[in-house]
Amino acid sequence: MTTWFRTYYEDEDLWLYFEAADDGWAARHVEIRGKDSRPVTAASLEEVLHLRDHADLAAMFRYERQYGVLAEGPMDGWQDQPGAAEISQEEFELLWTEARRALGNSA
Repeated sequence: MTTWFRTYYEDEDLWLYFEAADDGWAARHVEIRGKDSRPVTAASLEEVLHLRDHADLAAMFRYERQYGVLAEGPMDGWQDQPGAAEISQEEFELLWTEARRALGNSA
């Protein structure tokens, strides 16, 4: 079952938003800087895998420079993190769309 949730990373003043797939790994990942609400990451596993399989290393570097690095590893234990809360799919989609627009225009 897909799950959408957020956590807060106090050391970096970042809100992290995740769409976790059935296997518990991040399918999509958004990071929003707390002090100015600026998106810094909006990465997708589907896009990363496509680049890995069909492009070169330079294309992957360009993607990561523009959209950030997708979180790796299972999302187990997110409920115990500061500011952790499940969010709706609609809330995640809105954040995703806004972050992609902002980061897409920053390239």
